[in-house]
Amino acid sequence: MAKITKEEFIESLKEMTILEVKELVDAMKEEFGVDPSAVAVAAAPAAAAEEADTNKTVVLKSAGGNKIAVIKLLKEITGLGLVEAKGLADNGGNVKENIPSDEANQIKAQLEEAGAEVELA
Repeated sequence: MAKITKEEFIESLKEMTILEVKELVDAMKEEFGVDPSAVAVAAAPAAAAEEADTNKTVVLKSAGGNKIAVIKLLKEITGLGLVEAKGLADNGGNVKENIPSDEANQIKAQLEEAGAEVELA
């Protein structure tokens, strides 16, 4: 029997009805003693762990010389009120926690453009 490629197998699946796919999964369970859906479920925590590694926290170290611009930006980014945003600008601290790296880099760039000293953790 000729070996089929992964691409050929996927194309075959596309042509099947839902019932035919279910029957195929059941046949795979019977033939190999493995539930193919369990493999997909086991892969999900690994993907979540990889995603967690890419999440960052934006930390304000100093508001710099243009504190008013930084406070306005902090209000916009975080949704904090004026008093809370001023407190964050005065004392530093976490601006946003556990966010994707891309978003963290954008926020860092915005704050640095306003004159703040920022780091990602």
